Amino acid sequence: MRDVLLTIGRFARLCRLSVKQLRHYDELGLLAPVHVDASSGYRYYAPEQARDALTIALLRELDLPLAVIAEALAAEPGHRTRILRGERDRLAERIDRDRARLAMLERLAEDGLPGYEITLTDEPQRRLAVVRAVCTTAEIGAAFGDCVGRLLSALGAAGRAWEPPLWGLYPLDLDEPLAIAVGAQAPAGHDVHGLESTTLPCGLVAETVHTGPYAQLALAYNALFAAIHERGLRPRAPVREAYLVAPPEARAEELVTRLIVPVEEYPA
Repeated sequence: MRDVLLTIGRFARLCRLSVKQLRHYDELGLLAPVHVDASSGYRYYAPEQARDALTIALLRELDLPLAVIAEALAAEPGHRTRILRGERDRLAERIDRDRARLAMLERLAEDGLPGYEITLTDEPQRRLAVVRAVCTTAEIGAAFGDCVGRLLSALGAAGRAWEPPLWGLYPLDLDEPLAIAVGAQAPAGHDVHGLESTTLPCGLVAETVHTGPYAQLALAYNALFAAIHERGLRPRAPVREAYLVAPPEARAEELVTRLIVPVEEYPA
């Protein structure tokens, strides 16, 4: 058998890998040697294993999870393509999030924490037709877009007018999964069949206005919640966003969003 097999050292050189890497792949169950000498413990590999070894190294370089690599190696070609495309899509989403974080860091580095005017006002009661979704923080953008589409489609199908702006409703805590909603204010007494109605009660709120991309809303929320706590107030759910200037009306830098958090005094 040794005449047709390669020692771990020769196989490592053939694949431009290290012996340590091959041993690690074996320990993880990704690539086992075809033979292990019972007396010496030496590992031996077949030349045709080189393709799998090189593929594992390439996918690890691309930062794919080991479980995904194992699944891809074991899959038929069609399923393997779907697995890798799924990882490609997740990587693209992560790149988009990282670009947004980079832009926020650049803004902070150049200008410091932006100043936001925080005001306390009495918000009127609002009755909204809403659609809801449950998602992760990474999925908020996609879930929000889906909610907007379903909401406007239902309103259009019912022939119902609605009063701009659109509203986003979010929980106080960002523990996953997140329950979010998108709503529109319809004329009083005009409930829309197939859409849930919810009433936002009147009361004291803290609010501010953010101009710029949605990816930088965290800057406004930082200022808003800091001001709430500094004033000895307690925030209440749901957090509300009113999209005063929204896509496709303007570029990302020109979007205008009103952030509203209901507040109350702490009990004595």
